[in-house]
Amino acid sequence: MNPSPNSEIIHQVKSCRICEGKLPLGPRPVFSVDPKSKILIIGQAPGTKVHASGIPWNDPSGEELRRWLRVDRETFYRPELFGIMPKGFCYPGRGKGGDLPPMAECAPTWHGQLRRLMPEIQLTLLVGSYAHAYYLEDRRKKNLTETVRAFGEYLPEFFPLVHPSPRNRLWMRRNPWFEERVIPELQDLIHRFLF
Repeated sequence: MNPSPNSEIIHQVKSCRICEGKLPLGPRPVFSVDPKSKILIIGQAPGTKVHASGIPWNDPSGEELRRWLRVDRETFYRPELFGIMPKGFCYPGRGKGGDLPPMAECAPTWHGQLRRLMPEIQLTLLVGSYAHAYYLEDRRKKNLTETVRAFGEYLPEFFPLVHPSPRNRLWMRRNPWFEERVIPELQDLIHRFLF
């Protein structure tokens, strides 16, 4: 029996070594996709905890993201509900202000092929400025805050979000409208598509 094209592309991504010489912990692509996925989450790149476990969003940022979505762990990790694909598939290393940007090679090499495996996607969550830049391009506002505030302009295809990292707690305090207005809209959409 020949492998399906779906399993072949997934194997290719999992075996990717394009950036091998640039990655401090070596390549370990972390993603989760399924032909039946309804919501696609495009984040930045795995941190060290996710790199170690191989499970996407398996860290404090993931806990906060699940709170925003109002879904439990079990639901979140059902690939027929949530496809998970970062802009950079491997841990990029550490810089002065936190993790380095996602590797630039991943999205143009793999995103299109993986997105074609998920024809039932109803909504794509763009989590963080790197995902905004890649998918919204010149449709972005002058900064991340204004892009997130204008989330309605990108629907029904995209929903831009700030990254749920604990490092963004100050941003949350300075922008209470995010919890008051954006999160309830996000939860309504998620539950409409999933349940």
